[in-house]
Amino acid sequence: MNNSKIGVSKLTKVATVCLPILCASAFTHGMNVQPDPNNPGGYVVSRADLNAAEQALTADPMYAIWSKALETRSNTIVEAIVPGAASNPSNVKRVERVFGQAEWDFLTQMAAPEYTYTRFLRAIGKFPAFCGEYTDGRDADAICKKSIVTAFAHFAQETGGHISKDNISDNPNRLEEWQQALVHVREMGWSEGQGGYRTGCGQNDWQNRRWPCGAGQGYFGRGAKQLSYHFNYGMFSEVMFDGDATVLLNDPGRVADSWLNLASAIWFFLTPQAPKPAMLHVIDRTWVPSQVELNAGIGYGFGTTINVINGGIECGEHNRNKGQPVNRIRYWEGLSHYYNIPIEADEENTCWQQTPFGSLNLDGANGVLYTNWEASWAHYSDRPGGHSFECKLVGYQTAYSALVPGDYEKCVTNFYQSHTGWPSVSVVDTLPPVDDKPPVGGVKAWESNKVYLKGDKASYQDKIYEAKWWTQGDTPSSTNTSGPWKLIK
Repeated sequence: MNNSKIGVSKLTKVATVCLPILCASAFTHGMNVQPDPNNPGGYVVSRADLNAAEQALTADPMYAIWSKALETRSNTIVEAIVPGAASNPSNVKRVERVFGQAEWDFLTQMAAPEYTYTRFLRAIGKFPAFCGEYTDGRDADAICKKSIVTAFAHFAQETGGHISKDNISDNPNRLEEWQQALVHVREMGWSEGQGGYRTGCGQNDWQNRRWPCGAGQGYFGRGAKQLSYHFNYGMFSEVMFDGDATVLLNDPGRVADSWLNLASAIWFFLTPQAPKPAMLHVIDRTWVPSQVELNAGIGYGFGTTINVINGGIECGEHNRNKGQPVNRIRYWEGLSHYYNIPIEADEENTCWQQTPFGSLNLDGANGVLYTNWEASWAHYSDRPGGHSFECKLVGYQTAYSALVPGDYEKCVTNFYQSHTGWPSVSVVDTLPPVDDKPPVGGVKAWESNKVYLKGDKASYQDKIYEAKWWTQGDTPSSTNTSGPWKLIK
């Protein structure tokens, strides 16, 4: 069984255009930063300002498309899905029409009992975009069928039996290898109760703060796409359980023993990974490869889905005859032939001619968008301490995604709290009124944006302070004796 892992590694680049006007736009709008009246030394910014910064950076329509593809239904609706039910969501009904129970049974004769057609339908029902509708003339039924067949070609490699038709003792029904998907629920050699794949657990880093490992839990491969490592379990749990990462971090076995064993694969299918597009958007051609990608041999076709899944190990000339990609291609060709999936003239089934996504330098390439937030280190002379009080899009994984509502605000507040020397930041719907008290003793009121040199004086909250050294944005305080201000009277 191939043990390639779902999700994004700790540091990967993102493939998809940071047009200069979009990248710069967040740094051209105003940002009203004011002292926090409830936290000396801290600041408040308005939610409207943060939303404006986020919207400027994600103005490209592709961000909305990505976010739409990752929308989910409530588990209450999902767990009511059963084959043939009139109440089934529309995308589930499409699957029942183009890939019914008989087709499922045909391809899962060796499958583990944990994989069922009902669970397959529920996994799809969780994500309306999978086998969803198109309003621009694209054939939704054809895309749905091709998506399912593509998924099964990869299932056959990731969790398949890999038993030759000629091996009658182990394959008495002489099934094709592409009919042998979903044999394994857990990674071979691992079982519940083992605490493996805990790499990084317990470290004091952002991954562990957001996705803390459960005591004694193992994060080895589970499910149709072999979900592995705690950060992937945490991310997937947030999607499945309304933002709660702890559900699967504390109970990872649920990914093997419930409909999540197939939902994890659908989630992977729909999620763009830096620097890779979502597999769905390769198949339905929502994704348009950049010129840099085309020059690297990356275009449309099944081969690019291999690159998305495991390009670093399976793509490139040196992997042309390697077992994993050769198997995937055989399984795809057998399935696509059986199900009459047309192969377009510009599609390639192979990826030996492609540069792995992870080896591409896409920085600055036209057609490349970034999907993770990181604190902006840019200096602003008109803001307290020169800090930006903003985040920027970067080409590697962080704890904050541009596709997750609310993550931009979390990026700003959490990054500022975690960096030594940076002030704490709170976000409010309404900024507090500006302190417009008259100067004290003829000394002008302190201004957060003004630069003060050693010996300069300012009044604040009925007191007069003198700067001990150069300062900007540091709120005068009579209790902070180590700060840049000393109380005069």
